[in-house]
Amino acid sequence: MTVLERFAQGDIRALSKIISHVENQRDGYRQLLSRMYRKGSRTLRIGITGPPGAGKSTLVNRLVHEHADRGRTVGIIAVDPTSPFTGGALLGDRVRMNELSSQGGVYFRSMATRGATGGLASATDNVAVVMEAFGFDVVIIETVGVGQVELDIVDACDVVVVVVVPESGDGVQTLKAGLMEIANIMVVNKADRPGAEKIISELKSTMQMRRKSEDRWEVPVIATEAVNNKNIDYLFGKLAEYVEFTTKTGDFERRRRARIKKKILSIVKNRFQNEFIDNLTGKVDFNRIVDDIYEGKTGPYDIGDELYQKFRRQ
Repeated sequence: MTVLERFAQGDIRALSKIISHVENQRDGYRQLLSRMYRKGSRTLRIGITGPPGAGKSTLVNRLVHEHADRGRTVGIIAVDPTSPFTGGALLGDRVRMNELSSQGGVYFRSMATRGATGGLASATDNVAVVMEAFGFDVVIIETVGVGQVELDIVDACDVVVVVVVPESGDGVQTLKAGLMEIANIMVVNKADRPGAEKIISELKSTMQMRRKSEDRWEVPVIATEAVNNKNIDYLFGKLAEYVEFTTKTGDFERRRRARIKKKILSIVKNRFQNEFIDNLTGKVDFNRIVDDIYEGKTGPYDIGDELYQKFRRQ
């Protein structure tokens, strides 16, 4: 049987091979992804993000068990930082997730950032598409931190859980602009530590101010102790509530449609960008251009317009 045939029959090794093929953008990966999209998807995508050290991996571990105990199959994508010294992924406490391999219907995939930026979000989304086509009921995407790449990744999810710890209290104001804007559920993990009540109170106040109308989802702030399995069942229930609420209001479908539109625009943008860069290769003396800008003879925007017009003419 071919790899695709084994994939269609639920072969995990075939799944791993296809994910590697797509992740590394080998020949024919676009056509392969097109076949995956045509299968459709009823998979729920859950994004888990937050500062390093917030206990996200342990929280994911607990949530996976909640799903598995109810007979649901789960695919996990963990985006790991890459060591600046060795180039290898810093797996850290992801090792604890090895126990999940004994859980039937649970598949774990770790992706190293490899120093990538925008392309990482696209690669992660593509891997999620493969997992959906494989038939997982739930795909959980755990990101490495709270930067722009992470925001792009969780933007590709149906529901986003932002995890912080009591020590994040002094940084709540900083979090407001970006991270808290994408949160559908806020979690204060390691809530047995000092300062937990203070940050929970601050977050609740912030979320109430953010809520624009009564018919909008009120972002809950949940205190958990993932390592002790405390309040994980409550978090699990809130995830289900969010899906039910947004399905009734139509926001769930609108979010998915917006995700497809964003994917199309991203593909087109990347193709034009790559074509533009390829066209410049070997035809532009960048050293001379940099000298001119450095010496004040012109500016980068003037050069940018000039190169764009030249590209259009060709």
